[in-house]
Amino acid sequence: MSYDLVAFDFDGTLSDSEMTVLLGEEAGVADRIAEVTERAMNDEIGYAESLRRRTALLSGLPDEEAELAFGAVELRPGTGDLLRALDRAGVRTAILTGGFDRGVDRALSAADADVDRIIANSLPVANGELTGDVTGPLIEGTKDDALADLCAEWGTDLDRAVAVGDGANDLPMLEVAGLAVGYEPKPAVEPACDVVVESMDELRDLLVDRGVLSEE
Repeated sequence: MSYDLVAFDFDGTLSDSEMTVLLGEEAGVADRIAEVTERAMNDEIGYAESLRRRTALLSGLPDEEAELAFGAVELRPGTGDLLRALDRAGVRTAILTGGFDRGVDRALSAADADVDRIIANSLPVANGELTGDVTGPLIEGTKDDALADLCAEWGTDLDRAVAVGDGANDLPMLEVAGLAVGYEPKPAVEPACDVVVESMDELRDLLVDRGVLSEE
């Protein structure tokens, strides 16, 4: 099987940062947010509910402090190199994340990396502060639908897509993709993965083995 699209989760996959926790540190509620995040990633509570609970805790956070949190988001070592290799190989790439567009943009820019499409959520701002609300396609919407839409737009099939993720909200895309890769997946997620990797080097080696990338 040949693959021509790689869809990545972001928090916990391309980045070891957790955006809501970084924002929570700025707002003084990091412990409460981390607890809700962990329950969601282990599939103990629904993702939409957990996301709204977490962003509600950020209500009133000055946007300039939110910008500090987004600026602290970093890609894992080797991620930029991997994304550039996929681009050179003509493989389309996408980030499908319940996290936030500003953090993804800042991390990619800092690493001089890019992807073909980012599907992410946003945190509305009013009067210079976060409202506590969240908007975007991946609150109630699921990553399998987002991946299917990308495949249709780009003229490929789901069985030619690779999905890479770690948490419960990645399960829908992992279950429909041709190749499901768990990046240090949570216990509830690992059974849905065809392969598990623990570093970007391992992921790159896997993509070489599967013919997505060539040796360079």
